[in-house]
Amino acid sequence: MNATPPPPRPPLPPGPPPPPGPPPASARDGLRFAFGTLTVLPVGDGPRWDRAAARAGMLCAPLAGLAIGLAAAAVSWVFLELEAGWLLTAVLTVAVTAALSRGLHLDGLADVADGLGSGRPADEALRIMKRSDIGPFGVVTLVLTLLTQVAALYELYGHGRAAAVTAVVLAAVTSRTALTWACRAGVPAARAEGLGAAVAESVSARAALTAAGAVAVAAAVAGALTGDRAGAGAVIGLCAVVLALSAAEALVRHCGRRFGGVTGDVLGAVVETAATVTLLVLTVGAT
Repeated sequence: MNATPPPPRPPLPPGPPPPPGPPPASARDGLRFAFGTLTVLPVGDGPRWDRAAARAGMLCAPLAGLAIGLAAAAVSWVFLELEAGWLLTAVLTVAVTAALSRGLHLDGLADVADGLGSGRPADEALRIMKRSDIGPFGVVTLVLTLLTQVAALYELYGHGRAAAVTAVVLAAVTSRTALTWACRAGVPAARAEGLGAAVAESVSARAALTAAGAVAVAAAVAGALTGDRAGAGAVIGLCAVVLALSAAEALVRHCGRRFGGVTGDVLGAVVETAATVTLLVLTVGAT
């Protein structure tokens, strides 16, 4: 005798709809994120803090660098007009660049130097980097980096005011473009919190490459317009961007192997590394 099949179960009521994701970030959101995190310039009530805003903000990072570079270049121009001396002008230019970014990139450079120099495993090195003090590796790295930047600017002033001021702007823009490049997909965060976690892998590889290419073309044009020979100036400007981003990439890869990814400190070190290499290449190319 066949058993009677059980009656079908009533359908389950529909569950609650998934929470809506953050709205797409506008260009204004990106600018507010970039200027709010990378400069001391006021941005109103503060930027949005989500992945969409982080992506737009890192794509706008070169524009934040442009603002800082133009301000530092204006300081260079004024003090050169006043004939205050190349050394003093170079020191003030570097100081303005640091002040407009709250010194965060220099602080990150020092922390990364301490973390790498400690030779400790990743977890311990990350704890060292989070400390508020600066160790001997960080102090030496800061001093040498700042001396290199000042010396490079001092030499550039001897090759003409226009070329030197252009170099100041180019170093600021290229170094912030290195941020965009370092935040591309495939470069994970070393921590689950902090600025590094907020912006890591927020930019697609194609968008990062497009930003880098645009800045490289702009550097070539600027070099052609300000150099003694247009062709040589274009090549030097292009090489400055390529070599600066290559140095930033080498640092990102090394920190990825040592720490497991990037942090806010690593991104700060990337900025200072790219700025220094840009000035070095332009200085060597001008001789």
